[in-house]
Amino acid sequence: MTLTKDAIATLEKVSTATLTTVLLKKGLRNVWIRNARPIRSGLPRIVGPAFTLRFVPAREDLATPASWASPISTRAAIEDMPEGAVVVADAMGVSDAGIFGDILCFRMAKKGVAALVTDGVMRDAAGVHSTNLPVWCNGISAPPSVAGLTFVGWQETIGCGGVAVIPGDTVVVDDDGAVVIPQALLEDVLAEAPEQEAMEAWIMTEVDRGVPLPGLYPMNAETKKRYEDHKANS
Repeated sequence: MTLTKDAIATLEKVSTATLTTVLLKKGLRNVWIRNARPIRSGLPRIVGPAFTLRFVPAREDLATPASWASPISTRAAIEDMPEGAVVVADAMGVSDAGIFGDILCFRMAKKGVAALVTDGVMRDAAGVHSTNLPVWCNGISAPPSVAGLTFVGWQETIGCGGVAVIPGDTVVVDDDGAVVIPQALLEDVLAEAPEQEAMEAWIMTEVDRGVPLPGLYPMNAETKKRYEDHKANS
C-alpha cells in the first residue's frame, strides 16, 4: 500500500507510542529509532515516506571537502529528495561530526522535505533552527561530517538508530521520537491504530472518574462490553 494523503491524515492523529503498541501486536519490537529526538520543543507530528541516506566511517581519501562536489554527495542526494519525504540518515550514532548544517537544511526545507531524522548530530544550530526544517537528531556538534563520516549513498536499505529502514517505509515523528512502519504493514496499521487511540482515550475517561486499573487496563470481558456499548451509543 502506498502512503496517500488520507493515510497521512489518519496517522497524524496517532501517537508514536500507540504505533509501537500496534506494531508490537504484529510481532515487531524494533521500530523506534534510538537517539533521534526533536531538536526543539513544539514540533508537530509529521508523517511521510522514508528517503534514506547512508554514511560510513570516515576514510581520509574519501572524506574530504572536495567530496562535497562529487556526484555521490549529500548535495546530490538532496536534489533527489521529493516533497513530503521524511529523510532518514544513518550516521552510525557518530556524535562528533554534524551531518548537515544550515545551508543544506535550508535547501531541504525549500524542496518541501517534511522532516529529517538521524541517529547522528547536526551543526550550525542557530542556522538550522532558522530554516524551520523539523529535525530529530542526537544533538549538536561543530565539526563537519567529513571529520568523522563518509557519505556513500541514498535510497537504499539502512540501519538508523538500530532500526532497519527501507525506502518507502512510512516514518512518523513526534515528541516521543521516530517510528518506522514497514510498507507491507501500513494497511493493517491504518486499520487498527485509530481504534487503539480511541480505546485508550476512553480508558483515560474511566481513570478520570476513578475506575481502578485492574480489569480496565488491560480490559477484562466486562470492561470490553462497557467499551463496546460506549462506541455503539456514541
